Amino acid sequence: MNLDIRNYIEDNFKNATTDDIKESIEEALSSKEEVTLPGLGVFFELLWKNSSEEERETILNKIHDQTKKD
Repeated sequence: MNLDIRNYIEDNFKNATTDDIKESIEEALSSKEEVTLPGLGVFFELLWKNSSEEERETILNKIHDQTKKD
C-alpha cells in the first residue's frame, strides 16, 4: 500500500480551523500512539518550511532545551 502521508494530512486539514488543528495535535500527543508521529511530522515540516531563520533558531533552541530535561 502506497500512502502519501504529506498529501493526506495537507488535504485532510485544508479547510480546518486552528481549533481543529489544535485538537488534532492534542489528541495525537495524549494518545501516545506512535502511529500519530508521521502526521505530527508533517505539521512540523510545514512549520519549518514556512519559518524565517530567526523562527527556526527559536524552534531549535526550544527542542534543544527540552531534550536536556531529565
